[in-house]
Amino acid sequence: MRPAPAWALPRCFVHRGGGALAPENTLAGLRVAALTGFRAVEFDVTLSADGTPWLIHDATLERTTTGHGRVAATPDHVLASLDAGVRHHPSFAGEPLPTLAAAAALCRALALVANVEIKPADGSEATTGACVAAEIAALWQGAPLPLVSSFSFEALLAARQAVPLLPLACLWHRPPADWRAQADRLGAFSVHCAAEAVAEGFLAEAREAGVPVLCYTVNGRELAAQCWSRGVAAVFSDRPDLLARRPS
Repeated sequence: MRPAPAWALPRCFVHRGGGALAPENTLAGLRVAALTGFRAVEFDVTLSADGTPWLIHDATLERTTTGHGRVAATPDHVLASLDAGVRHHPSFAGEPLPTLAAAAALCRALALVANVEIKPADGSEATTGACVAAEIAALWQGAPLPLVSSFSFEALLAARQAVPLLPLACLWHRPPADWRAQADRLGAFSVHCAAEAVAEGFLAEAREAGVPVLCYTVNGRELAAQCWSRGVAAVFSDRPDLLARRPS
């Protein structure tokens, strides 16, 4: 059985919260996404040394924050002190690194549909999947649950066991030959992959199975139009402002 979201699947998710228009995986990014007229966002979540889910893409802090070292080895009080905006642009200086709780509250306030990508540290796949799933169920209580994806099958399996009705998505660069068996084992709602890796045969198989295909990272109008015309249900974009069509 595939739990389906209680919301209509949008045509575009703003990648990493704000795409290229704001610091990735920040509350400022979510606000910018909403201001541009898009109603769906994707962001990444991993666990701190204290086991708290925070929004960040990398396993380490240097690229997007003023911190140093591994996220999984950094306690909450240190993460809360970091600047997650200044490396994107000085105008975003002082933007904090957000917790999943803060992002969930803002998504609900702005009526943003979310795709939460689980980014487990090596060796913590099951722990991260179960923890993030439980947090999501609590934070979105009484509202439609977000779609949850991951490159880690182990993390998704733990998320499914923790929250059986959570909408899940298998995530690959290129779909493997046994993609349908993996999706069926998870009861996945959708499958996600790189736009350049989508073959016609795979799209036909997914269409026959009734499984939506979502593609990343689509940053131009022509590629977006090609994806939609081929039957891709939705795209993830760093530059949603450049896409020809916007979701309602």
